[in-house]
Amino acid sequence: MGETALPAITPTLKGEWSMTFSLFFQSIINGLNLGATYALIALGYTMVYGIIRMINFAHGDFIMIGAYTLFYTIPLMVNAGMPAWLAVIAAIVVCAIVGVLVEIFAYRPVRKAGPMSALITAMAMSIFLENLAMVLFGARPHNVQKIFNLPSVKVWGVTLSMNVLLTILIGVAIMAGLQIFVKKTRMGKAMRAVPQDPDASILAGINVNKVITITFAIGSGLAAIAALMYCSGYPRVTNDMGSMMGIKAFIAAVFGGIGVIPGAMLGGVLVGLIEIFVKLFAPGWYEAVTYTILIVILLVKPSGILGKNVGEKV
Repeated sequence: MGETALPAITPTLKGEWSMTFSLFFQSIINGLNLGATYALIALGYTMVYGIIRMINFAHGDFIMIGAYTLFYTIPLMVNAGMPAWLAVIAAIVVCAIVGVLVEIFAYRPVRKAGPMSALITAMAMSIFLENLAMVLFGARPHNVQKIFNLPSVKVWGVTLSMNVLLTILIGVAIMAGLQIFVKKTRMGKAMRAVPQDPDASILAGINVNKVITITFAIGSGLAAIAALMYCSGYPRVTNDMGSMMGIKAFIAAVFGGIGVIPGAMLGGVLVGLIEIFVKLFAPGWYEAVTYTILIVILLVKPSGILGKNVGEKV
């Protein structure tokens, strides 16, 4: 008697399990894609903070600049018969140049004026870049053309976009390469030496201004790649798209340990996964949960998950 109910229930349970697993697996991929984007942006925050102890709140707007560059250069490359991926190089160059100009003309003059002056300058620069983009490109959203037109594949019954998978791999490779650069190269060692003792670094022959400028260029270039990753999943660009992404990437940097490169990577991935899964189960709460994470981290472990003492940062 006890066995009669099983045959009728099993197919339903199997279908529900299959659908739940598909949704879970798809959410993992989406979370990794969004998390890798946040991680690349957070790396820009953490590199600048690690060098000059400054939070560059305009950093999120470099994503917007990169996205607009992609929007205009991808059709140019395609129409000229050139590979569309060259638009990514153009975006990296444009973002790096803008980052260097912002550092030289906006941040360098107030570098020794105190943290409050630097903070106000960074916020003013963010507002300036967003309003400049609105004047130049308008407030209407623009759809960014895809660079990679790869087919979708089925993995365990789940249809996955190869474009998204490729951008995740690109993000992981860049983060790993940046870690090697900072640990193994001469410039990377200079980047680690400057925040520990700027005066001693100068006596050792390190050009501090050059190191800071290169740091801004690298961080801004990473924002262009983050724009590519973001547009692969959400192919739309607006003049204010960078502000919210910048805030979330800042939360990711604090979450993982601001000033610590592996911390920025870890924090970005975790924030991306958390946001996607909260959207799945409680769509109206994902913003609140993201900010709650920041509050809890600041209360429980202000240095972040991988945060260490100041001397070991970057």
